[in-house]
Amino acid sequence: MGSVAIVGDGPGGLSAALFIAKNGHRAVVYGDDKTAIHFALLSNYLGITEVPGPEFQADARAQVKALGAELIATRVTSIAAGDEGFALELEDGSSERFDYVILSEGRSPVLARALGLAEAPDGSIAVDADFRSSLRGMYVIGRSVRPKRSQAIISAGAGATAAIDILSELAGEDVQDWDSPPKEG
Repeated sequence: MGSVAIVGDGPGGLSAALFIAKNGHRAVVYGDDKTAIHFALLSNYLGITEVPGPEFQADARAQVKALGAELIATRVTSIAAGDEGFALELEDGSSERFDYVILSEGRSPVLARALGLAEAPDGSIAVDADFRSSLRGMYVIGRSVRPKRSQAIISAGAGATAAIDILSELAGEDVQDWDSPPKEG
């Protein structure tokens, strides 16, 4: 079983946690539920006619928690990369180790920059099509990657993309996450 730390609990981070936890791996989301989604009215999110951001966030958090993800209301103060994955230092002085990290830090990617991740010419964090950063096992999603073109459904898709890439690496083969309706009997 793999372990994934997700720093940031907006749509991108929660989407990543959903896929990781749903597929039987440890997903720990660090965030204080103070994301920009609380100031949004979603009327451009596919499948949802209209929902206030705080309601969307509460539903997303409940869904992710029900699938087994851990939601931790604390701040990650630093991350160290090593041969055995990543060590996260938390604001209370404790530390945790993970195989992978997904950063969804918003417009101020403090941890990404402290790690020395490659940046694009516009100052955003450089990633590939699967949101892999220049550091193996480290993914960056959301406004850190697209500071001027980010939106809730885009961030959620980026979180899902990063999670599926991690799941594929853990499985040693391409992973598809499709749910089928129950067969009528």
